[in-house]
Amino acid sequence: MEPPDFEAMNFTVEPAVAAYPLCEQWRDGSEGSVFHLANILLVLGFMGGSGLYGLLYLFTFLTLGFFCSVLWAWSDTCTMDSFLWSFALFGVCLGQVLYVAYMLRGASFEKELQELYNCMFKKLGVSLTHFGKIVACCDGDIHAIEKDHCFAIEGKTPIDKLSVLLSGRIRVTVNGEFLHYIYPFQFLDSPEWDSLRPSEEGVFQVTLRADNPCRFVAWRRKKLYLLFAKHRYIAKIFGLVVRNDIAEKLYSLNEQAFDRAGHHYDLRLPSYCHIPGTELEKTDVLLQVPIQSGRSV
Repeated sequence: MEPPDFEAMNFTVEPAVAAYPLCEQWRDGSEGSVFHLANILLVLGFMGGSGLYGLLYLFTFLTLGFFCSVLWAWSDTCTMDSFLWSFALFGVCLGQVLYVAYMLRGASFEKELQELYNCMFKKLGVSLTHFGKIVACCDGDIHAIEKDHCFAIEGKTPIDKLSVLLSGRIRVTVNGEFLHYIYPFQFLDSPEWDSLRPSEEGVFQVTLRADNPCRFVAWRRKKLYLLFAKHRYIAKIFGLVVRNDIAEKLYSLNEQAFDRAGHHYDLRLPSYCHIPGTELEKTDVLLQVPIQSGRSV
C-alpha cells in the first residue's frame, strides 16, 4: 500500500484567531510615561504619615497620581471605565486636600500658644484639632503679671482656675518661707487643682509672686470640667500633665530638704512624711541610714 501524497492533498492550516488582541510591545509614546508617573505618585502618596500634615501630604500625592491616571486613560478611547474611575477618585482626593488645608488654616495659634503646644501637648500625641478645643476653652486669652505682683495670696485667693506659665518666673512661698520657683510651661496651681473635687471650693495655701514680668494662660474651673465631660480624651491628657507637674514640684522640694548633718531628706520615706516636726529633729542621727537606702530607690 502506497503512502498518501500529502503534497497533492494541499492541506492548509489557518492560524486560530485570538479571542483578544495581544499586546506585542509597550507604547513608546507619552501615554506609557504618564502611566508610570501616575503609579509613582500613588506610591509616594501612600507613604504619608498621620496628623493633619500627614493627611495633606497623602492626599496631595494621591490627587496628582489620579490626575495623571485621568490623562493616561483619556488618551485611549478603549479605557473609558478607567477614565471615569480615575476622575472620580481625583475629585475625592482633591476635596480632601482642600478640607485638610482649611483645617490647618483654622488650627493656627499665637506664637506663645504654639510654643505651649510644642512643649506640653505635641509630645503626648495631641492633635492640633484637640488643642484647638483646649485653646477655645480659655478663649485664647493670655494674661500678664507685673513684677512683684501676686498671682495668688495664701488663705485669700480662691481656687477657681487652672493656669500655665508661658514666660517669666514665679516665686512660691508659704508663711514668708521660700519653697520653689515656677518656670515657663509649668502649671501655676496644679496642686490646688488636684486637691479639690469638681464640686468643692478652696483657697490657696501658698503665695505666688512674680519675680519678673510674666504671662500665663488660664482655664476657668467650671468651663474646663464641661470640656472634660464632652471629651474624655482631653480629660485624660490634662490628668497626665497635671500629675506630672505635681511630681516635678515635689522633687524640687526634695532637693531643698536637709537634716542637720547635711543629708537630703527623701520625701518618699514614711519617716519623713509621718513623724511630727519635734520628733523629727530628735531622730536626725537615726534617719541617716534609711535616707541613704531611700535615695537608691
